[in-house]
Amino acid sequence: MAKYFASSQESLVADAIAGFSTVHSGLVAHHAQDGYVRARHTAPARRVGLLSGGGSGHEPMHVGFVGAGMLDAACPGQVFASPHNRQIFKASCAVAGPEGVLHIVKNYTGDRINFGIAAERLAHQGIPCARVLVDDDLASDSDGVAVGRRGTAATVLVEKILGAAADRGDGLTQLAELGARLVRQCRSMAVAAAAHTAPGTGRAAYALPTGMIEFGVGIHGERAARSLPQGSLAGLVGRMAEALTAALRPPPGAPVIVLVNGLGAVTSLELYAVAHETVRALEGRGVLVARSLVGDFSTALDTRGFSLTLLVADEEVLGLYDAPVRTPALEWSRPMVRESVA
Repeated sequence: MAKYFASSQESLVADAIAGFSTVHSGLVAHHAQDGYVRARHTAPARRVGLLSGGGSGHEPMHVGFVGAGMLDAACPGQVFASPHNRQIFKASCAVAGPEGVLHIVKNYTGDRINFGIAAERLAHQGIPCARVLVDDDLASDSDGVAVGRRGTAATVLVEKILGAAADRGDGLTQLAELGARLVRQCRSMAVAAAAHTAPGTGRAAYALPTGMIEFGVGIHGERAARSLPQGSLAGLVGRMAEALTAALRPPPGAPVIVLVNGLGAVTSLELYAVAHETVRALEGRGVLVARSLVGDFSTALDTRGFSLTLLVADEEVLGLYDAPVRTPALEWSRPMVRESVA
């Protein structure tokens, strides 16, 4: 624990959530006893509450995306551990609208179990509940992975777009169908040059020789199936872009939304260079980059790495993505459109 600045390992998450809620008290309210963070403001037309959650260590996901235009509530677990189903149930009851509540769940066994139990409890209370399961991680797309692809950074895009759809008044079934469509249309790939530091031991989760990278890491310190020489940034990003476009096969002319996400210990200077190479790599393949987002959104403690996410969009999805949002970690009132300068 020596590397982390914290009062104690046991209190790290609780102290962080308390501090986060104090700093952003105009946007969110902290229900410490029941273990969730709730938005203070929501659109009048919203008929369905949106809720997500998962282990801590991925900040700002998910509490950073609670607020107007995105989530109604988020439930943080301990570091890399699912929230308890009691937290999810309590938060769902608090934010459910006239048509119920939608759970946005990353594909991990613990999260699936606990969100599932909470959904059963909600059904007993007569509260409609549906689930969008996000499984965007291309590196875990293998017949040898019994639980299927992991859920990673694409969750942020799914939460943003569904938040806008909820604001326009979509019902529970509409939101669940849109969410399923979004999940089918997005994939992510992550690489790392150094592992995260385990809070319990203060040591790196694994060691990598200098000049090597893990190609296809998870967000809980899961190692990739293979290590590669790091090489040039253009070559690395080109390899990632090739894998993502091969999986998604965007139709010619179809717009894509690109998310360049830091895993916790990569500088903004580097991330924007990654974004530059990503756009070059995609446009070189004839892919239209309609929107892009760069920063730390779904981290893995202090992992020195980054991920790329592609979401194949259409005009409806772009419109929902562009809709105003105001949360602690994401805020805009106008579209983030790439414009040419004469």
